[in-house]
Amino acid sequence: MPKMKTHRGASKRFKKTASGHFKRQRAFRGRIGPGAYAERDAKKRRSWHYGALVDPANEPAIKKLLPYA
Repeated sequence: MPKMKTHRGASKRFKKTASGHFKRQRAFRGRIGPGAYAERDAKKRRSWHYGALVDPANEPAIKKLLPYA
């Protein structure tokens, strides 16, 4: 049986945590121009500095993309 290949795009976007969940980055941070990021208050913008966990409904799909993570 051949080895399974890791999805290279997914490996750059998701990291596995110690508890087995997956971390992801937050959206709307590409620029500080007008848009969702710049027009929020400072408290909301600070929350975007940190990553988020992938929703449990999407974890099985990511586990298929990252078989050795």
